[in-house]
This record gives sequence, structure tokens and C-alpha cells, in this order.
Amino acid sequence: MKKLYDKNELHFALIWIGIYVVLLSVCDNVSGTLGTAKIVTAPVCAALTLILYIWIHKNDLKRKYGLCPLEVNAKKYLYFIPLVLLASTNLWWGFRLNLSVFESVLYVISMLCVGFLEEIIFRGFLFKALCRTNVKQAIIISSVTFGLGHIVNLLNGRDIPETLLQICYAVAIGFLFTIIFYKTQNLFPCIITHSIINSLSAFANTEGAPLWHGIAGSLFLCLVSLSYAIYIINSTKEGKAI
Repeated sequence: MKKLYDKNELHFALIWIGIYVVLLSVCDNVSGTLGTAKIVTAPVCAALTLILYIWIHKNDLKRKYGLCPLEVNAKKYLYFIPLVLLASTNLWWGFRLNLSVFESVLYVISMLCVGFLEEIIFRGFLFKALCRTNVKQAIIISSVTFGLGHIVNLLNGRDIPETLLQICYAVAIGFLFTIIFYKTQNLFPCIITHSIINSLSAFANTEGAPLWHGIAGSLFLCLVSLSYAIYIINSTKEGKAI
């Protein structure tokens, strides 16, 4: 794995994106066939998370990919309060147990790992590889690729309108997370927020919810993400770390 990484970081990132998307889609389908949500996905996600973290640590890449203590002035970033707003959206319309207790535990485990994996792959590997030539293009490509990656949810039985809304706000959130990583050189705020957003979806009260609930939530996510990203860009112009 190190030889491929040293040879071409972009190819390394794209290969990991392919492995991640295909493997998780297969695992979700197999879990559905077995009749227990995330029964296969959770251990696979945990294994991938462990593999990537150990590899990053072993090759002394923790600082490069933002897995280090936060060294910025949190006040400059409004104490990351907008991230709390983003994390809360799945509970806007109430709380309910959508899965069995066992399935909920598996779901939360897999989503916590997904938060780490997607941030490392899209914000870490892909963005860092692309920004070596053009930072602005890297931000756009990383954000759009992250959003479009959610189209795979159609293969897992999601509705088209729901998936399109998810792609839209995922691009906006991806843009915000990329800006945060670019400016702070730390990935933990993104990993934590991403993991919470995903995990709380297991308890979202969406059964029978009208389409406008999804549209309102998507608009809110886009508005907060883009507004906060613009605020960070304007308030940290002197802190171009890359």
C-alpha cells in the first residue's frame, strides 16, 4: 500500500474511494439479505477504520491528515457552534427507534466508522493529493465527489428524491468540511460532526414525513454549511496553511 501511495497519491485516493464505495454497498446488501441491518457492514467498517488508522500512524502521516490535537483558536471558528446545528438536524422532527436495539448498535458503530473513513478518504487522501497542484480545484473536486458518491444509495433502495436531496446537501457539507480541514489542518471537527449526523439518522422520526420536511432539512444544511464556510474563509484569510 505504501508503494502505491509513494508512486501516486491521487491514484491511491481514487482506489480507496472505489474500494470503499463498492465494499460498503455490497456489505449493506448482504446485511439486508441476512435480515439484520449492518450485521456485515459494521465489522467491515470497523476493520477498515483500524487498517487505515494503523497505516497512517505507522507511516507518520497523522499530522498530514489532521489526526492530531487541535491547535487553532476555537473562538475564531465560533467555537464550531454551527457544527452542532448541523449535527442536530436528524432530530428536528422527533426521536424514534427505527431499528431493533441490536441493529441500532450495529448502525451507530458503522456510522461512527463511516464518519472517519469518508473524512480520511475524501478530505484527507483525495483533497491532499489534488491540492498539490491547485487548491481551489481540489476543494471543488473533493466536495462534489463526496456528494456524488451518495448516489450509490439508490442501489440500496433509497428513493430518487431523497437521494438527490442528500447529494445536494452532501456537496455543501463536503465543501464546509474541506474548508475547515484546509484552514485548521485538523480533521477531528469534521470526523466528529460527520459521525454524529450519520449516527443520529438511526433515530430520526421520518416515517410518513412529507417531502417538504426533507427539502427544509436539506436547505438548512446547505445554508448553514455554505454560510459557515464563507465566514471561515473571510475570517481566516491570513491563515493559509497549505
